[in-house]
Amino acid sequence: MKKILLIFLLLSSFIVFSQQKELTLNDAILTKTAGLDPQTLESVQWVSGTNNYIYLDNEKYIIKDFNGKKIEEFGLDKFSKAFPELKKIPNLISISSTDLVFENENQLVHFDYKNGQILSKIAFDEKAENKDYNNNKTALAFTIDNNLYVANKDNKKLAVTAIDDKNIVSGQSIHRQEFGIFKGTFWSPNNTYLAFYQKDESNVTDYPLVDVTTYPATLNSIKYPMAGQGSEMAKIGIFNTSTQKTIYLNIDTKDEHYLTNLSWAPDEKYVLVAEVNRGQNHFFYNRYDVATGEKVNTIFEEKNDRWVEPEHDAVFLPNSSTDFLWLSERDGFMNIYQYNTSGKLIKQVTNFKFVIKSILGFDEKGTTVFVDATGIDARNSHVFKIDLKTGKSTNITPISGVHQAQLNKNGTYLLDDFSSITIPRQVDVVNTSTAKATTILKAENPLKEYKLGSTELVTLKSKDGFNLYGRIIKPANFDATKKYPVLVYVYGGSHAQLVTNNWLGGASMWMDWFATQKDYIVFTLDNRGSENRGFDFESIIHRNLGEAAMEDQLIGVDYLKSLSFVDANKIAVHGWSYGGFMASSLILRHPGVFTTAVAGGPVIDWKYYEVMYGERYMDTPQENPEGYENSRVPKYIENLNGKLLIIHGSVDPTVVPQHSMTLLKEAVDKKVQLDFFTYPMHPHNVRGKDRVHLMTKVLDYVVENNK
Repeated sequence: MKKILLIFLLLSSFIVFSQQKELTLNDAILTKTAGLDPQTLESVQWVSGTNNYIYLDNEKYIIKDFNGKKIEEFGLDKFSKAFPELKKIPNLISISSTDLVFENENQLVHFDYKNGQILSKIAFDEKAENKDYNNNKTALAFTIDNNLYVANKDNKKLAVTAIDDKNIVSGQSIHRQEFGIFKGTFWSPNNTYLAFYQKDESNVTDYPLVDVTTYPATLNSIKYPMAGQGSEMAKIGIFNTSTQKTIYLNIDTKDEHYLTNLSWAPDEKYVLVAEVNRGQNHFFYNRYDVATGEKVNTIFEEKNDRWVEPEHDAVFLPNSSTDFLWLSERDGFMNIYQYNTSGKLIKQVTNFKFVIKSILGFDEKGTTVFVDATGIDARNSHVFKIDLKTGKSTNITPISGVHQAQLNKNGTYLLDDFSSITIPRQVDVVNTSTAKATTILKAENPLKEYKLGSTELVTLKSKDGFNLYGRIIKPANFDATKKYPVLVYVYGGSHAQLVTNNWLGGASMWMDWFATQKDYIVFTLDNRGSENRGFDFESIIHRNLGEAAMEDQLIGVDYLKSLSFVDANKIAVHGWSYGGFMASSLILRHPGVFTTAVAGGPVIDWKYYEVMYGERYMDTPQENPEGYENSRVPKYIENLNGKLLIIHGSVDPTVVPQHSMTLLKEAVDKKVQLDFFTYPMHPHNVRGKDRVHLMTKVLDYVVENNK
C-alpha cells in the first residue's frame, strides 16, 4: 500500500511539473505583449473635482466612485458622431465630471462627453513637439525645431521665439534633464503667462553621430558638453499671452551656471528659480519679478563640500502666495522645510531619517501634506500624511511594498497601486482621513503556471556599516547540494535602485528565465552611491566613481562564495551604462574574481561624459586629474584575465560611442584581445524586438565563457 501511495505521489508530482509552462526569453523580455505583466487598471486617474476615478477596460472607459460603484461607462460610440474618423477610443489627457481633453489628428480637443459636443479645438503643426496645454484648455505651447509657439482656441499660432541661430533652443528641457528637469515650458496658475527655458549652446562642441541608413552614410551632429569643456548658457523667458510680448529674467549665465526648479507664485507676480553654480556645490534660491524680470531677493542658499542637487520645485501652501514647502537633504535625508518668499525659514516640517521622494498634495484645509517616502526600509515606498503644524506623520499605506499613489484634488482619497515580492499588484482606494482601504483590483500571479525559481531579498553590510540590499534569484528545482554558476547584474550608479520590495523584487523577467533555463544564480546588490538611502550613503562616491561601488560589489561576491551552492570559480558580471562602467572595471581591476563580463553602453572614461552629471560627482578633469585617471577603464586593460564583451549603440547620444572606441584602441595598442558588438542606429539602450537579440547575445556569451 505504501509503495502504491509513493508511486501515486511521484506520478502526481510529475504531472504537475510536466504541466508547468516553459518561459521563453522572447516572452520574458516582451512581457506586455506576452501578457506576463500583472493585471492593472489601464490609464487610471481621478476625475478632476470629484471622488470618482476612471480607467480603460476593453476599449471602454469606466467611471466608478470611491467605493467601487460604477457611475457610468462609455466607448468609441460616445465620440463617433463628432469624430467619425476615430478607429479606437482615444487616450485621455484629462477629465472632469463633464468634459475631457484628448489629441486627434494634430488637434487638442476639448470635448463635452456628457452631451457629445466639441467645446473647442486647438490645432498644432504635424512637427510639433513638447506639447503643453494650459489648465483651462484654452492654449497649447509646443516647439518646432528650436523655436517655441503658442496656439489658442481661435487657432492662431503665435511665435514666442523666431530665432534662426540653431545654437539657441527655446521651450525644451535644459541641462540634459538633470536637476529634476523634464520639460521646458511652465504655464502660470491663471494662464496669463508662459515661462520657458532657453539655452544657448554656442560654447558646446558638436559631436558626430553617423546615420548608416542613408546612401552613403551621413553625418548627424549633436551638441554634447563633455566634462571640463564648454557648456550651455541658460535663460528664462516670460511670454505674456495678452500682450504677446516676451521679457527675459535678468540673469547673467556667462559663467555657465544652472537655472532649475522653476516655480510660479500663485499670484503670478513672481517666479522662483534655483541657480546652481557650475561646480554644483552652492545654489541660491531666488525670486524674480515677472513684470520687470529683476531679482527681488534670495530666499535661501545651500552649500556642500560634495555637491548640492535641488530636484524639486517649490510647493505653495493652499490659499497662500507667500508660504511654500521645499524638499532638501541638507540634514542628510530629503526632508520638508517651510519658507516664505521673503526668505524666512518658518520651520523644518519633517525630520525623517529616510527619504521623501515627492510631495503628492494637501487636504482641503491645507493643514495636512501627503508625501511619497521610503519609510525605514528603503526597499519600500509608502504614502505618509503629515500634520503641517505638529509634524506628526502617519503611514496610510502600511502594507509592505512599493506604493505608487495618486491623490485626488481635495486630498480625501488615494488611488494606491502597489506590489511586493509576494503581491503581483493590488490597487486600493484609500480614505486619507481613516486610512481605510477598499481594494478595487487584486491581480493574480501571471507566472503561476510557469516553471520558475525563487527570488529572495538579502541584507549585507558595507565596511563602514551601511546596510547593502541584495537580491538572489535561484533556478526552479534548486538543489542546495549542487554548485551553480553565478551572473552578477550590476548598475551601481546614482539615481537608480535595483533591489526593491515590489513584484519580482525589482528584477527584469529575463533574470528569472536565465536562472531556470540555464541553471544559474542571478545576484544583484545596490552598492553605496545608489539612490533613496540618504546623502552620506549616496555621496561617498564624490571624486572617486567606482571605488566604493566596487568595494561593495566584492562584499556581494564574498557573500556568494560563502554559499555552499555557489561555484566560486564561475562568476560573471553584466551591466549597462553606469553598470557597463562597473562590469568592465570589476573584471579589469579585480582580475581572477570574474571569468566573464559584458559591458553595455559603458562609461569608459569620465572625461568623455556630460558636464552636468559628470562634474557633480567628479568635479572637472582639471580639478580632479587623479580621480579621472584612476577611474579610467583603459588604464587597466592589460589586467584582463577572462572574457570581456563590449556592446554599444552606434548612435548613442548619452554615453557616446567614443567611450567604447577608446577602450578598443587601448586594447589594440596593448595587444589585448576582447570582443565587441555594435547595434546600428540604436541610441543608449536597445529596445523593442531588437532587445531580444541583445539579451540573447549577452546571455549566450555568459554561458559560453563562464567556465
